[in-house]
Amino acid sequence: MDNFKQFLTQYRGAIIGAIVAILILFTELYKLIIGIILIFVGIYVGNYIQNNKYNVKEKLKRFIDKW
Repeated sequence: MDNFKQFLTQYRGAIIGAIVAILILFTELYKLIIGIILIFVGIYVGNYIQNNKYNVKEKLKRFIDKW
């Protein structure tokens, strides 16, 4: 019994993480989480492009010229 208690105390974070991951999978919350992440990535990219228009244009030109 002591070994089991020691196992639980040692790996408590991993066990809780696994339970949360299983709940997210069963409730399909991962779709919402992925959507929220994509929204934030879009916001970041849009802001970067707006603040660095000249650099982005030059990088795109060089990329297109390679092809």
